[in-house]
Amino acid sequence: MNLSRPRPAFYALESGGWRDYVTLLHPPYTLWHLSYVAVGAALAPRMDWALLGWTTLAFALAMGVGAHALDELSGRPLQTRIRTRTLVALAAVSIGAACAIGCAIAVSRDLWLLAFVAVGGFIVVAYNLELFGGSLHGGFWFPAAWGAFPVLTAYFAAAHTLRGAAFAAAAYAFASSWAQRQLSTPVRLVRRRVVAIDGEMELDDGTRVRLDTDSIAGAAETSLKLLAAASVLIAAALLLARV
Repeated sequence: MNLSRPRPAFYALESGGWRDYVTLLHPPYTLWHLSYVAVGAALAPRMDWALLGWTTLAFALAMGVGAHALDELSGRPLQTRIRTRTLVALAAVSIGAACAIGCAIAVSRDLWLLAFVAVGGFIVVAYNLELFGGSLHGGFWFPAAWGAFPVLTAYFAAAHTLRGAAFAAAAYAFASSWAQRQLSTPVRLVRRRVVAIDGEMELDDGTRVRLDTDSIAGAAETSLKLLAAASVLIAAALLLARV
């Protein structure tokens, strides 16, 4: 069965103009990973709302804008029409601004935060440009960098140390990000590369079910949507508990 080419992601808008920039942000996934920042901050002994705001902004710039701009440079997975030089500028400015925010916080609060800034700045570039032969791309590195790292950074920024709660929350973020990666792989394959599906499943009662995009990736995509919503709701609940 030949397929009409689907959108490259369930949140992707029609290509062109301002819609490309909305798609570039990967809104559900960016909110999902920013929720880890909120979780880390909310678990710290002292809640600092201003600090949370700056930390969230830094991660939004680095992960939401910079990382995705670099990713789009490699093969245009989201099929946007944003110019290459614009993507380069977005990546450079957003990652640079995120690092500047991190450095300013470190100078005013705890110089050990500079280590987090250095690691974050390095991994966002190395991961998305697949440096070192792609050895830092995918696998362990996605849940570590996009899940555990935001939790630990936000917690340390507020508490100036790392305790058991921070590591437990980091483990939660690591596991849920790993699940995201496992679920999104077949979804991306179907949406971005598959052009035809031919086959069927035969059930034990003799029923035959035609294979299509929904039978292959539908459940995984629905799970991604629900996990994204659940992660944001967990973060919101923790923040409301600190009000």
